Amino acid sequence: MTFHLFAHADAHIRKSLEYLEEANLAWVEHKAAAEHHSALAKMYAERIVRIEAEINNVRQSPTLLTRHSGEELPDSGERSKTESVVVYPSRANRP
Repeated sequence: MTFHLFAHADAHIRKSLEYLEEANLAWVEHKAAAEHHSALAKMYAERIVRIEAEINNVRQSPTLLTRHSGEELPDSGERSKTESVVVYPSRANRP
């Protein structure tokens, strides 16, 4: 009768190698997702700066101040250059 003390060690090592490969794959997937989310965060930060700058430009525009003071501007059918801010519908009004 032979005694096989390490007979199951190979099975455990194979299973551990499977777990290691699975963990490495999950790490790569999560790293890619983190890079994607970082890029989105940067894009939205730049968008916020751009929109705030447009809003500040419109607020400081003299034509906007005269329009709100009661004077009507002649309607030429075109938007003036100072009206560069696009008004988006609220989320409640979207389909």
